[in-house]
Amino acid sequence: MSTPPSSERSASRERSSRLPARPGIAGMEPYGAPQLDVPHLLNVNENPYPPSAEVVETIARDVAAAAGGLNRYPNREFLALRSDLADYLATESGVRVAPEQVWAANGSNEVMLHLLQAFGGPGRAALSFAPTYSMYPEYARDTLTEWIAGRRETDFTVDPDVATAAVLEHQPSVILLTSPNNPTGTTLPSSTVRAVCEAALAVDVDGAPAVVVVDEAYGEFRRDGVPSAMELLSTYPNLAVSRTMSKAFALAGARVGYLAASRDLVDVLRVVRLPYHLSAVTQAVARAALKHSATLLAQVDALRAERDATVEWLRSRQLAGVPLEVADTDANFVLFGSFDDRHAVWQGLLDRGVLIRETGPDGWLRVSIGTPQDMVAFKDALVEVAGL
Repeated sequence: MSTPPSSERSASRERSSRLPARPGIAGMEPYGAPQLDVPHLLNVNENPYPPSAEVVETIARDVAAAAGGLNRYPNREFLALRSDLADYLATESGVRVAPEQVWAANGSNEVMLHLLQAFGGPGRAALSFAPTYSMYPEYARDTLTEWIAGRRETDFTVDPDVATAAVLEHQPSVILLTSPNNPTGTTLPSSTVRAVCEAALAVDVDGAPAVVVVDEAYGEFRRDGVPSAMELLSTYPNLAVSRTMSKAFALAGARVGYLAASRDLVDVLRVVRLPYHLSAVTQAVARAALKHSATLLAQVDALRAERDATVEWLRSRQLAGVPLEVADTDANFVLFGSFDDRHAVWQGLLDRGVLIRETGPDGWLRVSIGTPQDMVAFKDALVEVAGL
C-alpha cells in the first residue's frame, strides 16, 4: 500500500482538527463578564452582602440532610420548593399562585432557555426591545429561534404603541419584556405590559397566541409603588413572570431561578426540561434560604438607598461642563454616561481596583451597587479618572 504524499497527510490532519460546529455558533465567543480578583467587584449586579452566619448554618444543615440521599435522583417535580416559592411570591407581590404554577431551574438563564425551547424554535421568532439583556439573543440562537430587536425610546422606556405595532408586524411566538430592564434599570408600567399582552393575543402561532415573558430578575429592588407583572397573571394565561434568587437573596452562587405562570404554560416547560434538572442540593439550598427571606430582603432596603444616593451623586457631576446622563433605575445598578472613550474610563477604574461593566449603548457604563465602602471607592476612582 502506498503512503499518501506529505501534503495530503497534512491537509487530512488539518481537516480532522476542525469540528463541525453548527451554523450560528461557529467562531463565536462564549458569553461572560470579566471575573477578576480586585477589591471592588461592581460589574455583574451581585448582592455585595454574603449570607449571614444564621443563613449559612441553615443551608449547611439542610444540605447535610440532603447529602444522605444523594445516591438517589432528586424529586424531579420539586413541589416542596415550588410551594415555598409560591408562598414567598404571595408575600412579596401580594399575588397568590398554586405551587403547580411555579417553575424553577438552574438560574433564570435556564428558565429562559426552557421558555425558548418550549415556545421558540425553527420558523418562530422572539421579540424584545433594545437595549436589553445581552443573553436574550443567545437564548434565541441556541434554540434556533429568530431574534428580533425592537426599539426603546431615548429615555429607555418602551412606548406601548410602538411595542404593539412591533408585535403585530413580526408575529413572534415569544415576547421578552424586562422590568427592571438590564442594563438600564427601567421599569415598565402595568399599562405597557397589558398592551403587549393584548397584542400577543392577536398573534397566531399555529393557532395559539404569543407567550409574553416579563423578566423581573431585579423585581425586589423596584421602588415603592412600582407594581409587579404578577398582578396580571390571572388575566393572561399566556403570561409568565420570571424571577431569580441570585440578586435580592444573595444566592448568585446557588444558581436558582424561577417563574410563575398558568399551569398549562408550566406543564409545557416540564416537557423540555432535562431529567432531574434541579439537584437535591440546589433544592435544599433554595428552601433553606427561603426560610430566611425576611432577613435577606432587609438588605434590599439598604441597597435601594445606596442606589438612589449613587444616582443623585452621579447627576451632580459634570464632564467638561456637561452633567452626566444617568438612567432612572429600579434595579441594583446604575447606567451612566456618556463618555467619548468609555473603555478608557473602565480601564482607569480597573487600574484603581474598581471593576464595573462596559455595556449598554455606546459611551455608557454600568455600576452595580455595592457596600458603602465599595461606592466610595467607585466615586473616588471615577472623579480621578474622568475628571468629574
